[in-house]
Amino acid sequence: MNILVCVKRVPETGARIVLTEDGQRIDTRYLGFTVSPHEECAVEEAVRQIEKHGGQSTVLTLGPPEAVEQLRAAMSIGIDSAILLETDGEEWPPMPTAEAIVEAIRQQAEAGNTFDLLLFGNESADAGGYQVGVRVAQALDLPCVTGIKALEIRDGVAVVRREAGGFWEVFEVPLPAVLTIKEGINVPRYPSLPGRLRAKKKPVLEIKVGTRAGGLQKIRLRTPEEEASQVQILGEGPEAAPKVVDLLEELGLIPS
Repeated sequence: MNILVCVKRVPETGARIVLTEDGQRIDTRYLGFTVSPHEECAVEEAVRQIEKHGGQSTVLTLGPPEAVEQLRAAMSIGIDSAILLETDGEEWPPMPTAEAIVEAIRQQAEAGNTFDLLLFGNESADAGGYQVGVRVAQALDLPCVTGIKALEIRDGVAVVRREAGGFWEVFEVPLPAVLTIKEGINVPRYPSLPGRLRAKKKPVLEIKVGTRAGGLQKIRLRTPEEEASQVQILGEGPEAAPKVVDLLEELGLIPS
């Protein structure tokens, strides 16, 4: 079994996003970075499948040189090696991102490293495009199932489940195949100190990729307007009770 997991470096969930003055990029000076929750589960699932069936696993990302931090994090919980498709830090749309990943996969195949299973997060935590995994599958002419919440490998076939309106849809997909993993399929483990030390020694193949056209063109970024809120102190202790009752009556929550 040979598994490739593709992840994306994104700002930490809950971080306050500040844009540069020209509105062309996110100001990353005070941001921490991670990978999307769906992708954390994809990494964990790859490790579990290799532990069960044997073989090797690789994690891949397209991003700036700093994205090697996310690759090392994946390797610290058991991924064997990594590929960094190094960019200049600009945000790439889904179409050229998928094209770059497809080229890297084909280059690995030419070198004798073919993958039985390609795992993606169902969508990234920042752009949420739901596209890259599907585009890669289309380009490589591989079967693809999205939104996976359960995975079992049986004799060269991936048996997968996904939720559908309160029911489960079950698919049997011959390998090689592309699956997009959804958060909740597992509980990702935390990296141990020995795991972090081993990850520093694992190989990272760095491939520089140039900007390419395709997909939507960015004009500028804009953060949503923050909703203002007001707080009114009604009083302290028992003396505030009548004012609370008056307010509830005013809101129509109790009869006047």
